[in-house]
Amino acid sequence: MAFSTIILEKHDRIGTLVLNRPEKLNAMTPALIAEFAEALAEVEKDSEIKVLVIRGAGRAFSTGYDLTGGWGEGAAHPFTIDDDQKFLQRYVEHWLRLRDLPKPVISMVHGYCLAGATQLCVSTDMIFAAENAQIGFPSIPAGAGYVSAFWNWMVGPHRTKYLAFLPGSRITGKEAETMGFATRAFPQETLEQETYSYAQRVARVPAQKLRLEKLAINRAMDLRGFRVSVQAAAEFDAIFHFGPGNEEIRQVQKERGLRGAIKWYEEK
Repeated sequence: MAFSTIILEKHDRIGTLVLNRPEKLNAMTPALIAEFAEALAEVEKDSEIKVLVIRGAGRAFSTGYDLTGGWGEGAAHPFTIDDDQKFLQRYVEHWLRLRDLPKPVISMVHGYCLAGATQLCVSTDMIFAAENAQIGFPSIPAGAGYVSAFWNWMVGPHRTKYLAFLPGSRITGKEAETMGFATRAFPQETLEQETYSYAQRVARVPAQKLRLEKLAINRAMDLRGFRVSVQAAAEFDAIFHFGPGNEEIRQVQKERGLRGAIKWYEEK
C-alpha cells in the first residue's frame, strides 16, 4: 500500500514505520494518523515481520500533533464538550491499538519527541533514545491530563507533575533513561545500530513467545489501571478545553502572539 505521510518497510523480519513529514518535524496530522493505523494493520497481518521499529525522518522523531488545521473540521453543528471528548477518545484508542499490536514495537527517538509523540512512545514496548534527544510537553498549556496520563506510568506521579505543570518542559534522552521514560539511551551516532541489533536478536524468538510475553505484561498493567487512566484523560482534556483556563491561554496568545506566548510561559 502506498502512503504519503509515512513509509513502511521490512527487511530480515524487522518492519520499520517511518513518520515522513520531515519538513514539519514529523508533526502528526489526522491523515498521518490514519495512515499509521493502516500500516499497523498491515504489520499485524504480515507473518514475516517479527518486530516493528518506529522512527522519524529528518531531524526529529516528532513534535507531536500538528495543530495548524484539520482536527475536527467540517462539523455540521457547533463543536461541544461531548464532541471534544469523543474526538480525543478516538486518538487514545488509536494509541491503545498500537500498544495491543501482538508484536514487539520499539520507538527509536532522535531530535525532538514532544507532546502527542510521547503518547506514541509510551504505547510502544521499548523506547530507545539518543542521549541528546529533547523529550517533553507542549510549549503552550492547551490541555490538561491528556499527555500526562501516559507519562505517569513511566516516570511516576511526582516527576510527571514536575514536568506537566511547566509548559515546554524538556528532558534529554539520557535524563529520560534515568527517570524511566526511555528504556535505553545511546549516543546519537550509535542509536540506529543499537536499535536494530536488539531487534534482530528479538526477531529470532518464536512469535508466539513474543505475543504471550507482551500480553502478560500489558494485562498486568491494565489490572493496575493503565487503560482506564489514559482513557479518562480524554475527559479531563475536554473539560479544560471548554473552561476558563483555555480562555486565559487564548487571551495570552491574543496579546502576545503564539511565539510571544511560548516565550512568556517558558521565562524563568
